Amino acid sequence: MTGLGYILLLPIVVAVIAVAVIHPQLVKIALLKNIVDNPNARKLNKEPIPVLGGVGVFFGVMLSLSIAGYYIPNMSFPFELIIAMLIMLYTGVGDDILNLSPRLRFGMQIFTVCLMMFLGGIYIDDFHGLWGMSRLPHAVAFLLTLVSCVGIINAINLIDGVDGLCSGYGMFASMMFAICFLRMGDVSYAVFAATVFGALMPFMFHNVFGRRYKMFLGDGGSLVLGFICALFVMRVIQSGYDVVTGSTISFTLAVLAVPVFDTLRVMTARMVQRRSPFSPDKTHLHHMFIALGCSHVLTAVNIVVLNALIVIGWHMCNVLGVSPETQMLATILLGILATSGLYYLVEWIRRERPTLYERIQKFIHKHIAHRSTAAIVVQRMLDAN
Repeated sequence: MTGLGYILLLPIVVAVIAVAVIHPQLVKIALLKNIVDNPNARKLNKEPIPVLGGVGVFFGVMLSLSIAGYYIPNMSFPFELIIAMLIMLYTGVGDDILNLSPRLRFGMQIFTVCLMMFLGGIYIDDFHGLWGMSRLPHAVAFLLTLVSCVGIINAINLIDGVDGLCSGYGMFASMMFAICFLRMGDVSYAVFAATVFGALMPFMFHNVFGRRYKMFLGDGGSLVLGFICALFVMRVIQSGYDVVTGSTISFTLAVLAVPVFDTLRVMTARMVQRRSPFSPDKTHLHHMFIALGCSHVLTAVNIVVLNALIVIGWHMCNVLGVSPETQMLATILLGILATSGLYYLVEWIRRERPTLYERIQKFIHKHIAHRSTAAIVVQRMLDAN
C-alpha cells in the first residue's frame, strides 16, 4: 500500500468499521432511554427517531485518530482541540435530551471557539494580501475568528433538516479539506479530515437507506461537525499556503457556501420581518426542495451538488489565474445565486405562476428516483443485525 493509502485510506476504513459496529447499539440505547427526536410542526420526521448519531461519529473519529497516531510518522493533534470537540458533543447531546436554552448553547459555542484560539493557537490572523490586507491586530483577529466560527457552527447545525443532508455535506466538505491538507503537507489534519469522512459514511447509509437502525445526528453530531468545519477553515486560512488556491479564504468559503449563505439569507429575512433570527420556520433551502416534491435523498443530493458546483466555479477562477479578490467576489456571487437566487425564484414561481409550479411538482413526482431494488437490498443488509 502506498503512503497515500496509509495516510487516508486506512483511517477511513477504521472509522467506517468503528461506527458500523457501534451504531446499532446506540440506536437500542436511545430507544430504551427515549432519547429521540419527536415530530412537531416544524420538523419533517413523522415518528420519533433516535438522536445519538453524533456520539457514534465522534467515537469513530477518535478511535481512528488514535490508531493512526501509532503508524503515521509525525502524526500529532492538539489535545485541547479534542477537549473542545468533546465539550461541543456534550452540549449538543445535552440539548437533544434536555432542550438547553439558546443562550447556554451559544455560550458553550463561544467557549469552545476560545479554547481553539487560546489553547490550540488556531485563528484568523492574516488575510495574506487579500484586498491589500495582511497581518491583523489581535483584537480584530479575535473578533473575526469568534464570529466566523460561531457562524459556521450554527450554519452546519441548521442544515440538519432532512435525511442524509448534514452527513452527506459533511462527507463532501471533509474530503475537500482532506485533499487540501494533503497537498499542503499537513498530514495530521489530512488524516483528521479523512476520519471524519469515514465516520460519517455508515451513519449516512443508515440514515438514508436504513429503517430498523435509522438515527439522526442530533445537535450532538451537527454541533461537533460544525466545530470541525470551523477548525478546518481556520487552519487553512492561518496557513496561508496557496498550493490549492490563489486565495485560501475564497477556497474555504466555496466549500461552505451553501450552509453559510442559506443561513445568512434565512436570518436576514427573519430580522426584516422583525422576528428573532433564531426563530424556527420552514424557509431553508431544503424545505424548498421538499415542498417541490423531492425526497429527502434527492434534496440532500441537490444541495451537495449545488455546493460542488460553487467549488468548481471557484476552481475555474483559479485555473484562469484571476486575482484573489476576483475569486472571492465570484465565490460570493455564486453562493448568493445558489441560495437566495434559487430560493426566491422558486418562491416567485409559486406565488405568481402557480400553474408552472404545479407542473414542476408533477414532473418531479413522475421522474423522481423511487426506492430501487438496490436500495431495498442495502436496507436489508443494514437492518440485518
